Amino acid sequence: MTTLVVFFFLLATGWTLLGLLGIAVATRRPERVASSVDALPPVTVLKPLCGHDPSLQGNLESFFLQSHPNYELVFGVEDPNDPAIVTVMRLAEKYPKVRSRIVCHSGLAASNPKVRNLLGMMGHASHDLFVISDSNVRVDAHYLEELVRTRLETGAGIVTSVIAGTGETSLGGALESAQLNGFCATGACIPTLFGDAAVIGKSMLMSRKELADLGGLSRVADVLAEDFVLGKMFQHGGRPVVLARTIVQNVTGNVSIEAFFQRHRRWATLRWRLRPAAFVLEPLLNGVALSLLAWTLSEPLLVFVPWAFGLCVARDVAGWVLLRGTRSLWIPVVVAPVREGLSLAAWLIAPWKRRVTWRGHLMKLGAGTLLFRTAEQG
Repeated sequence: MTTLVVFFFLLATGWTLLGLLGIAVATRRPERVASSVDALPPVTVLKPLCGHDPSLQGNLESFFLQSHPNYELVFGVEDPNDPAIVTVMRLAEKYPKVRSRIVCHSGLAASNPKVRNLLGMMGHASHDLFVISDSNVRVDAHYLEELVRTRLETGAGIVTSVIAGTGETSLGGALESAQLNGFCATGACIPTLFGDAAVIGKSMLMSRKELADLGGLSRVADVLAEDFVLGKMFQHGGRPVVLARTIVQNVTGNVSIEAFFQRHRRWATLRWRLRPAAFVLEPLLNGVALSLLAWTLSEPLLVFVPWAFGLCVARDVAGWVLLRGTRSLWIPVVVAPVREGLSLAAWLIAPWKRRVTWRGHLMKLGAGTLLFRTAEQG
């Protein structure tokens, strides 16, 4: 059985190296000759909000500091007492030259809470180009400019971003950052660079007109993986999905270990329903699973266990360096055994789960992440 085990380990090694190459290509490709910033088309940023967390003000403030000369910020809430409103009002007062507005709406018909919020905001967007951006992301000042330039240069239907986990202040946050910078980043970059859209919903630039031609946001009102489906809509409609060079920070903060596990179990559940064949092969990228494979087949553990964990640690460390430099580089090394174990547990549970919880909403999932109303939803 040694030949078969070596084949699996070599396959995992090749895929890992390809993923790291994908991150490097996406984030470090040469800049083209830049056109005048004043020639860039205007853009609207849609920010669906729900509640307040310690990093919210810093995250939102980064969008008030953009170098793009003509943009607006639209913040959407469904609860008039949402604490995020106060934060937005303070920032709007601090940066009066930036056009911004808060849209408080009752929500349109959609089972997906994020899409429901976006549908309520969309009518208040002034421009054809718009960006969907989550509340837990923080960006550099040239973020919007880079997204728009990328669209103009490539003719992309959707411009998305590589996401880096940052700002961890707890063990759960450290686990989250390591997972985002390693497994998640490599897994998202490879298919997108090869033309198989894997859109990251935390950062998406697209055209309202083009989206309307494909059926509009209402097409994803009742699926949980709206970002993936939007990417496929544009891909199948002949408009490619492209990764921008700018790295977007996902501020993980003070995340509990339980919250980390539940989030990645939910994401694993989505992957199982979207790409079951790829999902089945995911243990080849897990140090614990690879070690168990070698142990089960009575292979020399002194060879295969260091290879398995060394490969995963190398991926997480290299992804960390590519996305956020060498600061706190000890984190992906120290948390590797716990992260690998929890990730494998999430993978094992995911196919058996029929319900997921997201931002307090309990949702029943079907094929393709289609959402069904539960008794708890009324």
